[in-house]
This record gives sequence, structure tokens and C-alpha cells, in this order.
Amino acid sequence: MAGVPIARPFRPSYNLRWMKTCIWILSRSPGRKAWGAAFLLGAGLLFIATAACGAETTDIDGSSTVFPITEAMVEDWGLSIGGSARLVIGISGTGGGFKKFCNGETDINDASRPIKAIEVERCAETGVEFIELPVALDGLTVVVNPENDFVQCLTVDDLHTMWRPEAEGKIDRWNQVRPEWPDAKMRLYGPGVDSGTFDYFTETINGEAQASRGDFTSSERDNVLVRGIAGDRTSLGYFGYSFFVENQDILKMVAIDGGGGCVFPTGETINNGSYAPLSRPLFIYVSKEAWEQQKVKDFVRYYVSYDRAGLLRELGFVAFPQAVHDLVLDRFERGLTGTIFGGASPQTGTVEEILSANR
Repeated sequence: MAGVPIARPFRPSYNLRWMKTCIWILSRSPGRKAWGAAFLLGAGLLFIATAACGAETTDIDGSSTVFPITEAMVEDWGLSIGGSARLVIGISGTGGGFKKFCNGETDINDASRPIKAIEVERCAETGVEFIELPVALDGLTVVVNPENDFVQCLTVDDLHTMWRPEAEGKIDRWNQVRPEWPDAKMRLYGPGVDSGTFDYFTETINGEAQASRGDFTSSERDNVLVRGIAGDRTSLGYFGYSFFVENQDILKMVAIDGGGGCVFPTGETINNGSYAPLSRPLFIYVSKEAWEQQKVKDFVRYYVSYDRAGLLRELGFVAFPQAVHDLVLDRFERGLTGTIFGGASPQTGTVEEILSANR
């Protein structure tokens, strides 16, 4: 799904690609001479005013999971500097966002997984250098409709039975997963294929990113999934922990047994690793070219500071300890490029261990 630009706070100047597209459409529309001329005059005046103010935007796109964090950071930072921020936010999913980012179309990419090797190659081909910054922890949360009174805990094997590619068209009733469960239709909801959440879930549960049955209701926008599951008594789906927190009055969380017993995702269990294997770090990727801009430096410093830990918790995410935030800020200040969490040879260990080893 293509990202629709959203700005916090709103500014009329965003980018010339949008204006050129509108002009192209108007030049070919019925009645274009009358109202098209008026639009072009207004657009021209807007462009002149924008240029005079030097209103260059910073374009951000990518993960729907990371979007609420970035949106809140943009709003708060804009208020802290007097409301003059010009940052445009879109939601294309992690994969869709990396396509734009590696093409040089955006300055920052929100990502709910590390960058893939093929994306590193694409960025290299186009000359886009990037700085990789972990910003928070999240736990993929499996949810059902509140009227579901028989699913309390799922094993990784249960999830694999439901979501493996071979289940398509075959495993569609609850008693096919566990015989003691009702002989009722099972309807599945999940992120779209451009989502980093989809990549992470499929790799963790099915052993390979993108390996999944295809007969489920998908969307890059988590709110669509929330509404679907809340309105479907026999449904099950998954998305980031923050979306459950935001909608816990209309959804039911399911505990996950990763081999050590049933554990619910909470701030504590996600941070200490006991909610396994569905805990993960979230990232932003900043282009080195954008890093050269003072506005971007100021914004990202604000974003990754430990002072924002309270805001992350309010949003339903898990903040890193201060030592990790300090390591992230140090990495950004020095402009260290490349990936240490993704690519062809991702490093292993905790976020703090990986950052400390690559100072």
C-alpha cells in the first residue's frame, strides 16, 4: 500500500513531486482552462511563499508499527522548537519504505525489522549511505476477538500450523489446530507483505521471511486489522504490542509459549526477553545526506534521547535502558554508516552488546 504523506505539524509546502502530479492531472482534465488556471495561480503563489521561507521538507516513510513513535516525536519536537518543523510522514510498510529510501526519495525510513541484504545492495547501487538506529523494543502480539473463550495460550507450533504456507485452503477451522477447540471457522488477519512485522513473524514462526499462507485478510495499516478482529468472533491476528495497548478494550491478548511456558507480552517481559520469540527491536534509518542537515540532526537527537523514554512507554512501546540510548546517540553523532543488525551477516546478541561491539 502506498504511503499517504501526513505532516505533524501540517505545512502546505511538502514536495514538488505532488505539485507536478496535480498540474499534470489538471492539464488533462475536462474544464481545465477555467479552474485549472486558478489552481496553478494558487500553486505558484504557494511555491513562491514556500521558497521565500526556505521550507524544505524532511520526508519520512516506512513501518506502520514505528509510525506512532515517529508521529509523536515530530509533534513533540515541533512544539519544542516553536512549531516550525517541516517533516512529512508516510506509511508504506518497512519494505515499501526501504524501496523509496534506497531510491533517494526519502530521508528517514521507519523499520520494524533490520534492513535486508537485498536492500543494502539497492542502497549501494544508488549511492545512498545510511545510519542504522534502534529506537525501541516491541513484542509482536497475537490477539483474538474478546468473545473467544477457548484460546488463552498458543505455542509456536500452533502458530506454525495456522500460518505455514501449506495451511492455505486446508487449515481453516479451530479444531484443526487443536482437536479440543470448537469446530468453528478460523479467520486470520495480518500485516501486508511489505510490512516488517510480516517479515519478522514469518521468519520466526515459519523459518523463512515471507513464507506464509496467502488466504488471510492483510493490510499495511494496523488499525484495519484491529477493526477486523474486533468485529469477527472467530478471528485471530497479530501486530505490534502498542496497537494492542491502544485497543485493549476491544481485543483479547493471547499468551505465547516459546518453550518456557505461557507468557503475555508486557513492558517487562519484552524488555527482559522472557516474551520469546516474538520480541524485537525497532529502527529508524537516516540517510547520510540528510544527516548533514542541522534540522535532521536536531530532530534525531531529540528522537533517540533517553528523555523520550516516558513517551515511548505512553505509546505502548518498551524503552531501552539509558546506556543503550546513549550508545545509539553516540552512533548517530559520529555518523557511523552501514548495518550491524541486518544485511547479509547480521550480528548476534542483545542490542546493547551489538552496539557496544561496534563503537
